[in-house]
Amino acid sequence: MCIQRSGPSVILGRSSTRQATVIPAAMLMIALLPRVVAAQASRVQVEDRSSRASAFAKGIITFDDLKFDLEKGGKFDRKLLTDKIESLHKKTVELKGYILPTSVFRQTGIEEFVLVRDNMECCFGPGAALYDCVIVRMAKGKTATFTTRPVTVKGKFEIKEFLYPDSDEHYAIYQITATEVK
Repeated sequence: MCIQRSGPSVILGRSSTRQATVIPAAMLMIALLPRVVAAQASRVQVEDRSSRASAFAKGIITFDDLKFDLEKGGKFDRKLLTDKIESLHKKTVELKGYILPTSVFRQTGIEEFVLVRDNMECCFGPGAALYDCVIVRMAKGKTATFTTRPVTVKGKFEIKEFLYPDSDEHYAIYQITATEVK
């Protein structure tokens, strides 16, 4: 049996008899879906924790490493932070993310900005969680250059609570004093 795609349809044919059946590609996908799901379910899922653990031990972290349980609209309490997060305090880390465009007012010579998990071009809109942003302050004599591409920030990580003026509400809880932004 041979399978040939023809636009939005698939042609199933037998090369010896030259008979062919044309069916919509979507129907074929639906027909094959149970077999694909069964094949995936029979595979053993292996998570490679050792490389992730070794990266974390070297200070290479992700925004997922900074997550903790906080209900939407809930108040922050430092007791919510995991031991893993607390272990990062005052350690040198590398964190990849995006420079929040509204946090900078120039292209070059940037001394402070907000690093966020993604570029906020998602269809679901704004409303990032408290752990999805990090205040970045450049070390003395160091500056950054704005880019819309992902950057990796290297520097000293601190757990530091930032409150809105005249409020007990937090806008950030993490800070990196950066020695390098690349």
